[in-house]
Amino acid sequence: MEAFTFYNPTKLIFGKDQIEQLPKQLPQHTKKVLVVYGGGSIKKNGVFDQVMEQLNKAEVEVLELSGVEPNPKLSTVHEGVKICKEEGVDFLLAVGGGSVIDCTKTIATGAKYDGDAWDLVTREATPTDAVPFGTVLTLAATGSEMNAGSVITNWETNEKYGWGYPPFTNPKFSILDPQYTVSVPRDQTIYGIVDMMTHLFEQYFHTPTQSPVQDEMIEGVLRTVIDTAPKLLEDLESYEHRETILYSGTVALNGMLQMGYRGDWASHNIEHAVSAVYDIPHAGGLAILFPNWMKHNLHVNEDRFVQLATKVFGVEADGKSKEQIAEEGIQALRTFWTSLGAPETLRDYDISDEKFDVIVDRAMKRGPFGNFNKLHAEDVEKILEMSK
Repeated sequence: MEAFTFYNPTKLIFGKDQIEQLPKQLPQHTKKVLVVYGGGSIKKNGVFDQVMEQLNKAEVEVLELSGVEPNPKLSTVHEGVKICKEEGVDFLLAVGGGSVIDCTKTIATGAKYDGDAWDLVTREATPTDAVPFGTVLTLAATGSEMNAGSVITNWETNEKYGWGYPPFTNPKFSILDPQYTVSVPRDQTIYGIVDMMTHLFEQYFHTPTQSPVQDEMIEGVLRTVIDTAPKLLEDLESYEHRETILYSGTVALNGMLQMGYRGDWASHNIEHAVSAVYDIPHAGGLAILFPNWMKHNLHVNEDRFVQLATKVFGVEADGKSKEQIAEEGIQALRTFWTSLGAPETLRDYDISDEKFDVIVDRAMKRGPFGNFNKLHAEDVEKILEMSK
């Protein structure tokens, strides 16, 4: 392992009816709260009313910013920043999934920055302050509720980047009630499962060899998700299965599993480039790309792929070469995701190779990337070709 310092300032409040804790979690002297949410499903399933009931108890003025996109756009960030600055908002509350939280993180820092919030996303500037914010999670997927990361799309330039700057982009608290995820539709449930699994894989593929504790934890969460996901899709209203998947998504990317090394994250970078051009679901793109990234990088460390295949997917190793075992593991992942209903190829989104050059260009904006294996433009193009 490499030397590391771990610190996560987010208070995690998990369990049934924990929304009742909201009033006392607001910072003292909070007067004006901007509630940020997406397309309005929280108003149909009753979550919005429950949140408002608690904010009314806290005796704060409430403003709203609705319509956050699945791939949150810079234009929406700008709208939120404007509200914060003009209205003197002193707390933000993200009510939704990872996209809503990511948007809120950028609003929070942008509201305390004199320039364009895009400067922060592109890392041309660094935040020095932020409006404090909390979250009420309604979708198990990204882990954004307990980390500093955010992904924002500039649709005008077809650029999409991940960024974050702890502690300014860490939520002060996150309330996770599995009941709030019971109404999540099947397709979004599938995407959430794929997303959290890719977060685990991204951290699993790293270069340090002394990581047995982290490996066991990642493998354990993966096995749990693989076991629970089909059961949840058979019974979407199961509180028990929603609870398991919700907690898995948080653990998958709250920093606990990545102490002592850096994960790869190349597949995420490629997917960001794809969805910046085509605006497809993030996890759908990852379901297509990740197995092909694995095939492309199998030669880097066969033992790593063998370990994943045998310990997570139960591939029998007797009488087989390392390459055969590893390839069976990759195919097992593809088969599992397909069985859930995830997409397999870019054609599933009507994406051809017409704009591969644009995607490669966007992916390479910051130069070669990936910590397990450094990818260059030709590597990105090969992975896209494999994904057609």
